[in-house]
Amino acid sequence: MNIELYPLKFEPIYQYRLWGGRKLANLLSKPLPNDGPIGEAWILSDRKDHASKVIDGSLKGYSITQLMKEFPKELMGRLAGRFDRFPLLLKFLDCKEVLSVQVHPSDDQKTYIPKGDTGKTEAWVVLETGNDSRIYAGLKNGTDKQNLRQAIQNHSLADKLHSFIPQSGDAVFIHSGTVHTLGGTVVFEVQENSDVTFRLYDWDRIDSKTGKPRDLQVDQALACIDFNQVDIGPVKAVIETHHTNTEKLFDNEHFILWRMKYKSPFKVGVKNEPTILVCLEGSAKVVCNANHYPISKGDVMLLPADIGECHVHPDAQINLLQIAIPGKDKSKRS
Repeated sequence: MNIELYPLKFEPIYQYRLWGGRKLANLLSKPLPNDGPIGEAWILSDRKDHASKVIDGSLKGYSITQLMKEFPKELMGRLAGRFDRFPLLLKFLDCKEVLSVQVHPSDDQKTYIPKGDTGKTEAWVVLETGNDSRIYAGLKNGTDKQNLRQAIQNHSLADKLHSFIPQSGDAVFIHSGTVHTLGGTVVFEVQENSDVTFRLYDWDRIDSKTGKPRDLQVDQALACIDFNQVDIGPVKAVIETHHTNTEKLFDNEHFILWRMKYKSPFKVGVKNEPTILVCLEGSAKVVCNANHYPISKGDVMLLPADIGECHVHPDAQINLLQIAIPGKDKSKRS
């Protein structure tokens, strides 16, 4: 099939969560379903059960799964062949109530990962906070497997967790093996393309849909915890030397993420690599090969590797995240 790829936008996939709310309606243009709690919008997902679909252009209706299969080189460039699925999962979370206390396995803990899946390292950018906002990230010093299990049994697990009150704009890195949860916040989340979660504790809640508590996986969770992950706080952004309106928030083996705030035109994208743009505030035109593609608050846009560099022309000030997938030798990637 002779189709030229272009900047691709995807339809968000909403997910019911008992801890969710209705605030994603303020972030995304797609209406929320019915009147239940919506905790997550999966804005770029290559999962079997939830695959994102292109919303416009000649590839409208194509899933990211189909694109990876039919246009691997055009989409992924020098990364083609490394991944069976698109390697990242992107979400917006509306955590009206606190999530379960949970942990995700690392890539090398194969015993706890379903075949074809990976571990899960993730990161958050805080978009909105409230009076009850709190992020739990890592354990308190001195916590071990024995006293943690005892705290779960005594319903006092929160006493073993490090926590802080987040501010809008905070960026938090959650390495696999880190005990974590959050509540009273709206965040953007980038993570490995994995849905493996083990719950330690769910605050003794009852799911209104089932009338029962949600299942816990305490033994698996304890086996996957990295007890060295303690007292995790917001990361310190790194201001780019020649681009003071650009700051690097995360740089690890799974993803690199920059936050860009500009009023005048600026460059995005990299030759022969895919780039993801997520618009947090404002609107703009993304100019590629003399064509203009609109992007506005809540949109995710995937720039295929074939496109390379593009220019963003903001309508006013724009707050944009740019996400890259590191190559095998991350040290050579700027």
